[in-house]
Amino acid sequence: MKQKDPAMEVSMVNISEKTKVHREAIAVGSIRLKPDTIRKLTSGQTEKGDAIQIAKIAGIQAAKITPLLIPLCHPVQLEHVDVKTNILKDSVEITAKVVSEGKTGVEMEALTAVSVALLNIWDVVKAYEKDEKGQYPNTALERISVRSKVKK
Repeated sequence: MKQKDPAMEVSMVNISEKTKVHREAIAVGSIRLKPDTIRKLTSGQTEKGDAIQIAKIAGIQAAKITPLLIPLCHPVQLEHVDVKTNILKDSVEITAKVVSEGKTGVEMEALTAVSVALLNIWDVVKAYEKDEKGQYPNTALERISVRSKVKK
């Protein structure tokens, strides 16, 4: 029987000795869309409803349940989640800011908020993004990253 390497064990990081401090994280990302889809978004012509409002609500909700989605992420008491959108000619950019007073950072919550918000935009507009074969040759989630992280 082969022994497990202790360095390969999965565990949640012990933060019990850390003190609570103010923490913020801002994440960004975008979804590339056809110009015609952007027009439908901005004119309120999407069948499923207002993709921007749906994305904002979904992003906020996602930040709140991040530990359920990312198993080694600590549950964090979130004090504020703000999801903003910027509609460009061929994409929608999402920015999520997450604030907490806690023992661990909130960048995973901000990244989760951005990712889920973008996925919800895709869901609302997917009918307009498909080609004649039912594929998405132009649609893409892009540049999801942490823009800033604050600990004070």
